[in-house]
Amino acid sequence: MITVAVIEDDGKIRNPLVELINSSGSCVCTHEFSNAEDALEILVTAQVDVVLCDIQLPGMDGIECIAILKNMLPQLQIMMLTVFDDSERIYRALKNGASGYILKDTTPEKLIESIVDIYRGGSPMSSQIARKVVDAFSRNQARTTYVDLLSRRETEILELLARGFRYKEIAGKLFISTETVRTHIRNIYDKLHVHSRIEALKKTGIL
Repeated sequence: MITVAVIEDDGKIRNPLVELINSSGSCVCTHEFSNAEDALEILVTAQVDVVLCDIQLPGMDGIECIAILKNMLPQLQIMMLTVFDDSERIYRALKNGASGYILKDTTPEKLIESIVDIYRGGSPMSSQIARKVVDAFSRNQARTTYVDLLSRRETEILELLARGFRYKEIAGKLFISTETVRTHIRNIYDKLHVHSRIEALKKTGIL
């Protein structure tokens, strides 16, 4: 049996979830928590296989919680179970140690499948979450490619432009002439095939 811990502050969600896990035949919920602080205190020594964690919790949020858990227990499998599907939270959760990201409207059958999947080394995600991860990866790959076209000095100048510095101020910071700054910017535009600072910043992902 796969041992599961649930971190969810809403009892109307947590209690049916625990019942579902215990009736699955493949998993058993050995621990349930309504906040991150209690979970951290117990799970360090509880030896569970999988943690299902909400994001919006009282006190410490779920993403902070899993970062600490994963640091202390690298082999622990963590899956977010949440209503949030925005890219920022998805990115933070995956970066901080979640191997799965499931929305709360997932069917009971799919949820149990996801627990088994993550236990076996998979990375279960709701379909809309997976699409956002793929899209974000594609965008980041493209941006990395464009940045690679530029020299280190050209990238420095773009970053200073993004912070609102004028040509003369950039020249002073980098100990070069204003005309040299202009030359670098013309080269940046040529390499990126753009015609404005905003286009350059967006294409490289700096803005």
